[in-house]
Amino acid sequence: MTSSSTPGLARFNTLDEAAATADLHEVCASAAWGSKLLAQRPYASADTLFAASDAAMAELNTADLEEAMAGHPPIGRPKPGDPTSAREQRGMAGASEELKTELLELNLAYQEKFGHVFLICATGATAEFMLDQIRTRIENGPEQEREIVRGELGKINRIRLTRLVEAAEEGSTA
Repeated sequence: MTSSSTPGLARFNTLDEAAATADLHEVCASAAWGSKLLAQRPYASADTLFAASDAAMAELNTADLEEAMAGHPPIGRPKPGDPTSAREQRGMAGASEELKTELLELNLAYQEKFGHVFLICATGATAEFMLDQIRTRIENGPEQEREIVRGELGKINRIRLTRLVEAAEEGSTA
């Protein structure tokens, strides 16, 4: 991403607080993360927005991370009618039933162990890659996995923020 301002960033910078909060919630379900980004507006560039996002993600406590993760459906089961979820999990399209079944079983085991969904930045990832990742990560300890999840959330947030700042100038988002 370049450091110049875009129409989408200009739009975001000038939104009223409620609309900007709603936009940020679509990026990340953590209210603490959104509040930190909202408080730093206006952003001179996408890069400054990304840096603020990274800094806010690094400061999230366990409860904030859990809130952020709650906004993500399990891999292999995108939210019905949610184009973002479907787009991000596109790598699951065409996966064999055997792979989907194993991923579902591992998702359940992961959730039982860690208390939250298996979270991975799925954009551009194949079903096989995601399956390999859950097989590996389910062996992690809770602290190690929490930091991996923090990093994955940061990647997802950057992708979603990029879409936000690259969006064409829009009218009201009613």
